[in-house]
Amino acid sequence: TMILEIACIEIAPENHEAFRAAIGRAVEQELSASPGFIDFTLHQGIERPEAYQLHIRWETLEDHTIGFRESKRFTAWRDIIGGFFVAPPSVEHWSTN
Repeated sequence: TMILEIACIEIAPENHEAFRAAIGRAVEQELSASPGFIDFTLHQGIERPEAYQLHIRWETLEDHTIGFRESKRFTAWRDIIGGFFVAPPSVEHWSTN
């Protein structure tokens, strides 16, 4: 069973373009090289365009919670995109069966 991580974040309107460029760079440089990473999609709210959802599929929960979150890649990931967050993201995991 694959795991879907959904991170809900809010980005200030003046930072949308820069955030989208940064998230692309962060996925390419850090996330895509993390063991267990499958794929990533970014969704922007229609009613609330400042709201974004990051959907990240992992082979196992531990690939995200331990393998990625406890690695230097996560620190680098947050260094690239964390400065755009209006507040800390809400992150939940979902079963994809």
